[in-house]
Amino acid sequence: MDNEKLIVGLDIGTTKICAVIGRKNEYGKLEVLGMGKAVSEGVIRGIVTNIDKTVNAIQKAVNDASEMSSVDIGEVIVGIAGQHIRSSIHHGVIIRNTKDDEITVEDVRRLANDMENIVVPPGNKIIHVMPQDYTVDYEEGIKDPVGMSGARLEADFHIITAQSTAINNINRCVKRANLHSTDLILEPLASSLSVLSDEDKEAGVCLVDIGGGTTDVAIFYDNIIRHTAVIPFGGNIITTDIKEGCMVMQHQAELLKTKFGKAISEEANPNEIVSIPGLRNRPPKEISVKNLASIIQARMEEIVELVQSEIAASNIYQKLAGGIVLTGGGSLLHGVGPLFEYMTGLDTRIGYPNEHLGKSKVDEIKSPMFATTVGLVLAGFKALDDREDVYRAKERSQSGISKSKSPKIEHSGKDIFHSITRKLKNFITDDIGDSGHY
Repeated sequence: MDNEKLIVGLDIGTTKICAVIGRKNEYGKLEVLGMGKAVSEGVIRGIVTNIDKTVNAIQKAVNDASEMSSVDIGEVIVGIAGQHIRSSIHHGVIIRNTKDDEITVEDVRRLANDMENIVVPPGNKIIHVMPQDYTVDYEEGIKDPVGMSGARLEADFHIITAQSTAINNINRCVKRANLHSTDLILEPLASSLSVLSDEDKEAGVCLVDIGGGTTDVAIFYDNIIRHTAVIPFGGNIITTDIKEGCMVMQHQAELLKTKFGKAISEEANPNEIVSIPGLRNRPPKEISVKNLASIIQARMEEIVELVQSEIAASNIYQKLAGGIVLTGGGSLLHGVGPLFEYMTGLDTRIGYPNEHLGKSKVDEIKSPMFATTVGLVLAGFKALDDREDVYRAKERSQSGISKSKSPKIEHSGKDIFHSITRKLKNFITDDIGDSGHY
């Protein structure tokens, strides 16, 4: 295991902080070696609001994962979300020195690096620069320009920014937990790696990750990320609505939601009543399951409408042949899939992080609740853009060819040197042996 590449994903969520350590097996599947989780009390809607509580939760989750896997954890890949996330499209152009030579990976990288220098609103920082379609000498719609000839290389880039203070607070928490963050990845992009197939992304699909504090949206078409958004509503606001609507405690509201909640009130039995313990010296409280479903449906409809508006903003509503894929803890709510289907008119299914998982020590990891954490681990092995994997492979093969030549020369040089040295020693030894003295 010492020679194997191990990746640790750290999901700093609103309801839970989860750490997962995994490796790739011989079949290319992710094998989860350990998992740890802790209640998140210092994060609200994806933003760290209490450093100490968040640090303690991170340490507990990482220590549990470390004990289960018997591996010391020092580096992690961290997910980021929150209502401060913004995405926009920017156009980039470079002019090459000659149009006869092939466009290289370096040209593509130079164009992308130029995007890192664009002006963003004060207090924000770019976290992802993701190319869309390329244009070579005014020829549009090119996915991969490497190998083509042309003098003018252009592309539209999907730029994702986050607040600098939010990034700094996450990094501060990770550092105080004695860890090093190797990468910061937008959580819906991580989730997409674990629950979406290449066929989904090519056909056109909208990933909706319903977490505790936020609902994350990522829209793909033609195997390229087209739109991302973070909606500041999630499962916790539904719990708060139940707490206020039914006049119960917060933990009771959460249990009512998970055990008896339905996203469509028509499916609830009007005669079904749930009795919960009352406060001290007070009788039990009776809650109508029908009323509970009505409260949940009202808030879920609002979330669906916001998701629908993001799909409309992407301008590819009519191209989503793959429909909607729901994941996250909120996707486990009864009836949420049919509600999305009814309101958006798009086919909807629940996304489980099973496709890329191999044999794992923890069966719980297959739940949609852990799609983001699994995706963060996968991000350590796989680039967010498939084209980047191709470029890396080309660079490795080119460097491998150049490196493989030099060691042979050095090795043959050493062999000649050692051969001469051995002959010289033998000659001296023989001479000493013949004369009896030196």
